[in-house]
Amino acid sequence: MKSMKVDKLQVEIYENRTLMGEAAARDIKAKIAELLSQKAEINMIFAAAPSQNDVLKSLVEDKSVEWNRVNAYHMDEYIGLDKEAPQGFGNFLKDHIFGLVPFKSVNYIDITTTDPEKEAERYGKLLDENPTDIVVMGIGENGHIAFNDPPVADFKDKKTVKPVKLDEICRQQQVNDGCFASIDKVPTHAMTLTVPTLVRAPYLFCIVPAPTKAKAVYETLNGSIDEHCPASILRLQENAKLYLDDQSSKLL
Repeated sequence: MKSMKVDKLQVEIYENRTLMGEAAARDIKAKIAELLSQKAEINMIFAAAPSQNDVLKSLVEDKSVEWNRVNAYHMDEYIGLDKEAPQGFGNFLKDHIFGLVPFKSVNYIDITTTDPEKEAERYGKLLDENPTDIVVMGIGENGHIAFNDPPVADFKDKKTVKPVKLDEICRQQQVNDGCFASIDKVPTHAMTLTVPTLVRAPYLFCIVPAPTKAKAVYETLNGSIDEHCPASILRLQENAKLYLDDQSSKLL
């Protein structure tokens, strides 16, 4: 493992994505235990993407975690998919962690909503009333965090959750990840937690494997800190850690 610090962001680079996922899970579990020694329950937000498979697998396999004291949330959801669609982020997380461990509560964004603004307001109120302790997240090919693509990301966003239009790089990523057969099948709009909502959490664990993320990782760590690469804001966070594998870090 190699480590470095870029501004305030701690970066760790592992030989492969399995080791990366195990290391991230180990740190996340330690933080869960630390926080639960201080209070009765905590709130966690999870990203839904194949990039998170390794860390989610490691989290689920450890039976010592007191999930019954953890309230779970997710950070984005498509608009317009069928309730049972496997590509739905709530459904993805149900299959990979939400339905596999005994959380105190699991709080889903409603994929079936016909009023995205109203649903965004409802979920935002829920998050505002239950402050987040830990975020487990990734970075998109265009540098997005959640569905804050460069055209819609706002580091000073006043909203907690908002509907957004997805840009073409983001939509193509869903095809590249094997989630959709072609780009015309990918929804054009989604709901997302905003950038300020994500980074106000005191602990951020960002897990980014694969060669398709190498350019975004390079820009996150070497580009200007602004909305052209939303993930660049991680460099300003005191308790954020970025986990990379040999492929996502190859341009560094």
